[in-house]
Amino acid sequence: MPFSLHQGDALRVLADLPDGCVDSVITDPPYNSGGRTAKERTTRSAKQKYTSADSKNDLADFTGENMDQRSYTLWLTQIMTEAHRLTKVGGSALLFTDWRQLPATTDAFQAAGWLWLGILTWHKPQARPQKGKFRQDCEYIVWGAKGKIDAAANPVYLPGLYSASQPSGSQRRHITQKPVSVMRELVKIAPPGGTVLDFCAGSGSTGVAALLEGRDFIGIEKTQHYASIAADRLTETVRETLTQDDVVLTA
Repeated sequence: MPFSLHQGDALRVLADLPDGCVDSVITDPPYNSGGRTAKERTTRSAKQKYTSADSKNDLADFTGENMDQRSYTLWLTQIMTEAHRLTKVGGSALLFTDWRQLPATTDAFQAAGWLWLGILTWHKPQARPQKGKFRQDCEYIVWGAKGKIDAAANPVYLPGLYSASQPSGSQRRHITQKPVSVMRELVKIAPPGGTVLDFCAGSGSTGVAALLEGRDFIGIEKTQHYASIAADRLTETVRETLTQDDVVLTA
């Protein structure tokens, strides 16, 4: 199979994986944003933070959204240190974040041993306007590498700005789901046939994009509900992308 999916705590699962087994880490960790006080951090669920009160989507909650900024920085440093061990020399890492946690994310990224190379922007056309304020219609992707990238081995020219709305209706399977169209561009930073790791896999969008673009995938998701959705989506993607050359007939 071109993918493996693990249900459990990311730090524990990563510890059991071998050194240098992935080419790129592409992940969307819980942002832990917007909690100015302990009460706000602990009384609002992820669903309350990221979906409107009149939302018709019955989406499952997820954990990990109640850390303060110092705790978030420490956790992200720990997990990205482990991800650094798993990544081949010259491999890359891409981390989604928002404006509040951008400084904490870049600090953790570098403390974990990664070479910070820049910030990509994901523009969301359908973001809500704010009266008397600027619209918050962008999220960010901190990216870098483990050592020097060998551009000759994967000579791609990728944009730094992506514009696509979050999936809606029946296509939205996760509270913070990212568009597969954006993820398909991002996974191209891994060489063809390479392996992409997402230790906060959610509903599996990174993995779907990786498989569609000819990359292998290792995913980790803590929430059982979303791990099951991810498994279904990944399995269906493999079925859709199989060709006759992939199938061996036996007598």
